[in-house]
Amino acid sequence: MSVLTSPRGKVEVVHCRRTESQDIYCIQKLIRKFTQKLFGRLNIVYLLEKANLAITLCNDREEIMAHATFLDYPNWNVATPEAWESVFRELDVDIPCTPLNTLFLHLFVAVDEYSVGCCKEIIRTVFKVVPELHFIFLIVPSYMSLGSTLVTVFNEVGSLPYLMYDEDFTVYVCHRHSHYPQLHIRRARVEDHDDLMLIFMHHDTILKDTYGEYFLAELIEAQDEENHAVVCEVEGVAVGFMSLCSRVNLPLLHECFDLGPFHGFCTPHPEDVLEPPREPRSTDAKLRTESQSSQKTAQELSGLFSPEATGSFQEKVMEEAELLSAVHSENASEMQDTDKLSLLSLTGEQEHGVSRWSSASILLPEEPDYFRPVYRGAPTVFCIQLFCIDEQYEARSLDFMNFVFSLFPDKNFCIISVPQLTPEFVLIQNFMKVIPFGDCTLQHDLYVFHRAGLFKSINIRLANCTDTPGVEKLVSSLMLSKSILEDFAQYSEARRDPDGTPLQAFVAEVAEQVVGIAVIRDEMDIEYIRSHYNIEDFIYFSHHQRDEHGRLHHFALNPAFRHYTKFFLKELLRLGSKTCLYYPVYPQPRDGKLQSPYAHSLTSALHYLVPVRPRRQIVYPLEKLGINAPSKAVSKDVLGYALNHTNRKLMLEPKITVNARIVVVGASSVGISFLETLVFCAHLKFNNLTLISTHGLPGKKLLGNEQRKFLASDHCFNDKDYALMSLCSWVNVVVGRMTGINRAAKHVVVSKDKAVPYDHLILCTGQQYQVPCPSGVDISQHPTNQDVPDSSKMRYTGQVPCNLFMLNDEEDCVKALTWILSNSVTTEGNVIVYGNTIDTYTTVETLLHLGVRGSCIYLVHTPPKSTVTCINNYLVESAVEEALGAAGVTTFWDAILAQWNQGLNPDPIHCASFTTPTKTFQLQCTMFFSFCEKNVDYETFKALNDACLVYDGRLVIDTNFHTNDVAIRAAGPLTKFSNRYYSNDWTHKNFSSKEVGFQLAAAMLTLFDPTLEPVMEPPADLDCLIPMYKGAKIQGGILPGSYHYLHITKPAIPIPLEVRMTQPDFGSEIVTGSAKTGTYFRIHINKYKMVEDITCLSKEPFPVSNYIRLFGQHEQALNNLCARYDSDQITDLYSYFTEPWCMALLHDRFIDLRKELRQVLASEQEEGLPSIEQLVRQIEDEEVNLKEEPRNYLRRVFEDTIYRPLVEKSILDYLHYNRYHLPMYAWPGII
Repeated sequence: MSVLTSPRGKVEVVHCRRTESQDIYCIQKLIRKFTQKLFGRLNIVYLLEKANLAITLCNDREEIMAHATFLDYPNWNVATPEAWESVFRELDVDIPCTPLNTLFLHLFVAVDEYSVGCCKEIIRTVFKVVPELHFIFLIVPSYMSLGSTLVTVFNEVGSLPYLMYDEDFTVYVCHRHSHYPQLHIRRARVEDHDDLMLIFMHHDTILKDTYGEYFLAELIEAQDEENHAVVCEVEGVAVGFMSLCSRVNLPLLHECFDLGPFHGFCTPHPEDVLEPPREPRSTDAKLRTESQSSQKTAQELSGLFSPEATGSFQEKVMEEAELLSAVHSENASEMQDTDKLSLLSLTGEQEHGVSRWSSASILLPEEPDYFRPVYRGAPTVFCIQLFCIDEQYEARSLDFMNFVFSLFPDKNFCIISVPQLTPEFVLIQNFMKVIPFGDCTLQHDLYVFHRAGLFKSINIRLANCTDTPGVEKLVSSLMLSKSILEDFAQYSEARRDPDGTPLQAFVAEVAEQVVGIAVIRDEMDIEYIRSHYNIEDFIYFSHHQRDEHGRLHHFALNPAFRHYTKFFLKELLRLGSKTCLYYPVYPQPRDGKLQSPYAHSLTSALHYLVPVRPRRQIVYPLEKLGINAPSKAVSKDVLGYALNHTNRKLMLEPKITVNARIVVVGASSVGISFLETLVFCAHLKFNNLTLISTHGLPGKKLLGNEQRKFLASDHCFNDKDYALMSLCSWVNVVVGRMTGINRAAKHVVVSKDKAVPYDHLILCTGQQYQVPCPSGVDISQHPTNQDVPDSSKMRYTGQVPCNLFMLNDEEDCVKALTWILSNSVTTEGNVIVYGNTIDTYTTVETLLHLGVRGSCIYLVHTPPKSTVTCINNYLVESAVEEALGAAGVTTFWDAILAQWNQGLNPDPIHCASFTTPTKTFQLQCTMFFSFCEKNVDYETFKALNDACLVYDGRLVIDTNFHTNDVAIRAAGPLTKFSNRYYSNDWTHKNFSSKEVGFQLAAAMLTLFDPTLEPVMEPPADLDCLIPMYKGAKIQGGILPGSYHYLHITKPAIPIPLEVRMTQPDFGSEIVTGSAKTGTYFRIHINKYKMVEDITCLSKEPFPVSNYIRLFGQHEQALNNLCARYDSDQITDLYSYFTEPWCMALLHDRFIDLRKELRQVLASEQEEGLPSIEQLVRQIEDEEVNLKEEPRNYLRRVFEDTIYRPLVEKSILDYLHYNRYHLPMYAWPGII
C-alpha cells in the first residue's frame, strides 16, 4: 500500500496488481488523444494478450487509477522484435541493455489528478517484481513531448528512424537506480547490531532466547577465514544480514542428497568413484532400476554441468558485476515497518526424521539400493547459516551473491538448507533444489547456487552448425540425447522436419559456452488443442496467429543457470516469433520404458509451464451428421496426452510454491479427484504431493479396450482421463500398503517398515471386497440359514486359497485373467461367482466372453442386506436373469458360504458348501470369485485404530473432512459423519466420488492459496448440517446377455424403485424400447421437470458421456421432451439424442451458456423496469394482479422487451464461438 497526494491535497491509498481482463473497459476510458499520439492507436485486448507484464494501480475502493503495459520489444517499429539489441546498444554504449535487463513501455494511462504519483508507483513496482530488470525504454515520435507525467521518470538518450517510412522517433530510458536500486553489500560491523536486531525481533525471538541478547554481535565479531558476516545497507542503515561458513557437513549431504549433478560439491579427482560396480543382470535388476529413478534423474542432470568448465567463468563474473554496479548510483530508499526474517541453518544440530521420496515411483517390497558416489577432491562449497532481510528490500536478495562469492574465491557452490515447511522466499527462488535420496532422513530441503549463475550476460540465440560440439557435450548423458541430436541435425540441415513442419533450435550461451538447448516446432494441431483442451483459460485464441503457436520439443539447461529458465522460454517466444508454447506429456507405455515413439525429452522447465485441463468431448453420430460433422482435425482420435502451456503473459507471472508435504493414501476415485484438482491449479506449484497406493497410479491400461471388464464402472475416470492428467509428472508415488500412522512424528508407516512423512494426511482408501469367512457349519447335518451364526462381520484369518479372487482394481482383474488363461478354465473346470453386487453380473459376462461355458458357471447370491437390489429395476433384472438362463448359468439365491473343501485345507479350493433358507448344497470349482459386501480393509482399520482416530464402523469425520486430528482428513466410503449430525443414513458413499474429491481439495486450497478468502469454520453449536453434493451418482458395465448398462441418478438414500414411483412427488417417467430386446431407455422427470434418473440397457454400445450430460437438464431444454413423448413423437430415445439439435446441450460449455442466460434474466436491462427474475418473485408473492396466466404474462414480457434479443444474441454468440464443435447449427450470415 502507498499513499498518493494530488496537487489539490486529495489523498488516495493505492496498491498495484496484475491487470485482469475485466479492467479493459476502465483502461479504455482513461485513454486520451495525447495517449494515442504518444503510443499509437492500440487494441487494448490485443496488447494485453501479448504483454509480458501489465500492471494496474487501484485505490482502496478498487477503482482503477492507472495502468501500464510492458513488452520485451520496442513499442514503435524502430527495430524488429527479435533484433533490437544491436540497435539500442549503438544508441548509447553506456547503457548495457540486454533482453534480460530491458523492457519497453507500450502504454501508460492514469487519472489526470494523480498521474505523476501513479507513474512513479507503477515504475517502482515493476522494478521490484522483475529483479533482473535495469532499464525501461520508451519510444515516441520526435514531434511529441512526453508530457508532464512521463518526463518525471524518463530521460532522453537519442533518436532512431522508423523502419517503414522516413520519420524519426525519440528514445527515452528509465533507470532502476532512480526507483528501486540495487543494494550496497559490505562486511558486517558490530555497529550494525541495533539495526539488524529490529529486523530479527520483528519476526521472532527464538535466537535471542536461545543464544542471548547479543548473539548477533558475537557472530559478527567471530568472523575469520571460514566464517563471514555481510549486510546490505540503504542510506547507511543495515536492512539485511547473511552469515556464511565454509565448514560444511559434506558426509551428511552425500548420505541424504543426490549431489551427482554437482560432482559432490568437490573438485574432480582421479580417484573419484562415480559409478557403481558392474553386476550381472538378474531378474531383480528390474526392480532396482525402478527404485533408483531419482538417481537416474540426477544422472541426466549431471550431463548438463561440467565442473572443470566453471573456472573460466569466475573472472568474467566479477568483471560483469563491476560493469553493472558502475551503471547504478547510490541507494536511496526508505524503510517500512514491515520486516521479514528467514532463519536458516545447516551446520547446526539436525533433527533426524523419517524418509522422503522425490522420485516418480518407489517400490517398497524390495529395499532400494541407492549408490553413493565417492568424491576425493577438495570441497568447493560454502553455506548460508543465517539470513534475514527487511521485507521492503526482499526482492533484491540476490544482490548478496556477488559479494559473498568474492569472499570465497576458491568455492563454486553456495548452499542453503531450510525446513520443508518454509515458504519459498525470494533468495531461494534463484537456487536449485537438490533431489534427496529415497532413504533420506533429513527434514530439510537443500538448495544450491553455482558461481556461474551470477552471469547476467546469458545469451539466447538461434543455433548454428558450430554449436554441435557444445550441444553434444551438454546432452551427452541424457536418456533422450539421441533424439535431441537428431532434431538438432535436422534443423542444421533443412530448418524443417521431413514432413515440412518448420523447426527452430536455440542455444543458451554463457562465456562462449553452450549451457542450454531448446528445439521447437510449429504447432500444426492447434485446432485439436483448442477443441480438446481448455487453452482459452489462458489465452484469447482469436488474437494469436496460426504460426505463433509452437510446440516445445526438447529443453535442457545447465543446472547452474536453472533460475534463467523463464528467461530462456521468454526468449524462445521473442526470437521464434511465437506467442504460445505447448509441451505434451504422453502416457508411459506398459513396459515402463520412457523412450516411446511419442516421447519428448524430459524437460526441467515443466514446473514453469501450466497444466491445461482437458475438455469433455461430445461423442458425435458422424454418419447421421454427414457433411455437418466437425472437421477431422477436431474429431480425430489420437493418442491422448497431458498438455502443458506457457505464453507471453505468463513469462513474468510467478507461481506460489507450496512445500507442505501432502500425502494421499489410496488411489480411489476420491483420491485421484483430489490430486487432479490440486495439480490443475495453474498458479500454485505443489512440490510435495505423494500418493501411497497398493498398485501405484491407476490408468496403466493393463486390460485392453477389446477385453471386457470384470468390474462395473462409476465413470469417474477412465484410462484416457489418466493419460490426459499425467499425474505421474506432479505426484510422487509410493507403492505399498499403509500399515500404521504415527501422529506424534507425523508419518505414515508403509509395508510395516517404511515411513512417509506428512504435514497433511488425506485418507481415501475406500472399501474393498474382503476374503469371505465361511460359517463353518457341517452341511451333513442339513442346517439352514437360520441355524448359521452371522459371520459377515467376522474376519477370515486362515490361509487364503490361491484360486480365490476378490477383484477390487485392474491389477486384480489381470491376475484373474492370467489364472483363467494359464489354467485352462475356459475348457474345463467350474467357476463360482459369490456375492450380491453388480460386479457379480459383470464378472459372469466377462467369463462368458472369455469362452467359459455357461454350464460351468455358478452364480451364488448372498442374502440381501437391503430391500434395494444392486440394479433396482425389475425390467432390467428380468432381462439379465433370462440371459443367464439362456447362457446356461446356474443361479442360487440367499446362499451363505459354509465350508471350503469340506472343512479341510482350503488351498486350493476344490469344492464349496453353502446353506440356504431351505436346503444345503455343494459345488465343485476351479476358481472362486467373491463379491461379498465391501468393507474397510483390516490393515487400514488397524492403522486407524492404533493411531487413536475415532472409528465407529467407519472413520468419523466432520463436515469439513476433519478427523479428530487436525492434520488428518478423510473422504469417501471409508468415512461416516459424526453422530452429532444425526445423519447416519448419509455418507460420502451416497455421493459422486469425483465431486467429493473436488470438494475435499477445495476445502484444503484455502490453506495454500492466498487468492482465496479463508473459510471460517462454524462454531460447534452451529455446525449441524452435513453438506449435500449435487453431482450424479453413476454405475455401468456390461451385463450377461452382452447388455450395455448405465444408471445415472441423483444422490439419495436408496429405496426400491417401485416404492419411489408410488410417492406423490415422484413426477413422471419416459420409457422407450424393451429391456429384453436390448433397446431399453428410461428417463425419470421429477416434479420440477428436471431429469433426475436415467437407465439404459442396450445390446449396442452407446455414448455414455453424452447421456451423463443429460442429467439435471430441464425437459424443455431437451426439445420439449415430455410434450413430444406424450404426443407419440418419440419412439426411440437412443435415436432421439443423436439428432443434431442435441449437440449443443452435450457441449462442455453449455453450462456456461445457462449461467449467462440466467444472469441476463436476473439483471435489470431497462431502466425503471424489473428483471424477469424480479417479476417472477413479485408474482410468487402476489404483489402483481394478473388478468392472465402467469406463464403467458412472463412470455409476453419476455417477447416485448429487450430480453428476447439479448437471449438470442447470447445463444448465437455461443454457437458461433464454438462452431468448430457445433458446425451442424446455422446462424445469421452463413445461409
